[in-house]
Amino acid sequence: MSKVNWTDDKLLSRLLNSKSGTSRWANIRVLRGRPSEELFAKCVALTKSDDPKHKIIAIDILSQLGVPSRPYLQKMLKLYFDLLSTETHPDVLRSILYAIGHNNSDINHEQVERLCSFINNENNLVREGLTFALLGINDLKVIDALIELSADRLSKIKNWATFGLASQTDRNNKAIRDALWNRVNDKHQETKLEAIFGLAKRKDDRVKDIIIRELTTGEYGSLLLKAIIETEDERYLPLLRQNLKNTKADADIDPEWLRELEECVSALSAIQAHKA
Repeated sequence: MSKVNWTDDKLLSRLLNSKSGTSRWANIRVLRGRPSEELFAKCVALTKSDDPKHKIIAIDILSQLGVPSRPYLQKMLKLYFDLLSTETHPDVLRSILYAIGHNNSDINHEQVERLCSFINNENNLVREGLTFALLGINDLKVIDALIELSADRLSKIKNWATFGLASQTDRNNKAIRDALWNRVNDKHQETKLEAIFGLAKRKDDRVKDIIIRELTTGEYGSLLLKAIIETEDERYLPLLRQNLKNTKADADIDPEWLRELEECVSALSAIQAHKA
């Protein structure tokens, strides 16, 4: 029998009693598509369990219960922030923070303050969840937190935080630009490219030499091309045209990336023609 025909109780039983975690997310997705007062109440009850696994299952179901309408959004957020006041298990905290990140478009300043109180948590899982929870929130305290997290020791955390500063906000001040500049030589490639894009988006002239370096020596991807378009600087055209000429003869080149390179050349060529 297909899982879509299983009862809520059967799906929950499989989730709670599974030793291997097999089909975990498949079962959760089915339950998320069945918003009801009864299921909501059962998940709330599970968040009071002494078993962290049971708490996490309930939190993960609730985080997107009734997508896209999410009829229990406000009740769910209140539950999550209440849990943040008492929970200490790192895995459960990470799950709560991820769940908040999926539903953070309308949280208030008091809730932002509560989230940012985890900024100095020593546990990597908690800081990872925090970074995700903060993405896209338009609040100066969040920006300050993301600036700090962009220098985290873990690549995943600093990458997301850099992404948050570069792409998820249009705010532009010296502290943001300096935080992005501090990542333009990062050993983690995606973090480095996020930082370059963020500086190009903010028309920071310092990034132009970095872009030339990447075009000359780096294996660059779509994000660098987007950064170049943001600069609106046709000086990159000779290098881009040479790279386009070299790559067209390479049968192993990703055709989607090649299309984006062609579009970048076309966009800068139009800017050059307009200035002529």
